Amino acid sequence: QVQLVESGGGLVQAGGSLRLSCAASGSIFSIATVSWYRQAPGKQRELVASITSSSRTNYADFVKGRFTISRDNAKNTVYLQMNSLKPEDTGVYYCNADSRVPRFSFWGQGTQVTVSS
Repeated sequence: QVQLVESGGGLVQAGGSLRLSCAASGSIFSIATVSWYRQAPGKQRELVASITSSSRTNYADFVKGRFTISRDNAKNTVYLQMNSLKPEDTGVYYCNADSRVPRFSFWGQGTQVTVSS
């Protein structure tokens, strides 16, 4: 079992920065692909960025060049550094830890990010 706790959200002006953290309990976290998703009011949840167990990263086009995902397996934590934030980045950001072998997928409760114009 893996429990995920997101933190670092808040209110920021457009152009500002935030760093989100996803802290996990459980030793199997290091084998998981960890992803950040976001969900804006009235919209579907969408993938923002992901990082594999070998630290290969993937980004949605709308955050490339602005967001950076990283992981520290010694701390069981994945980070999302968000720069040059835009009002359209507003939403609840969720962390997901997923593995195919062994099969598991866990979600955190989410952290609110609000970018004012």
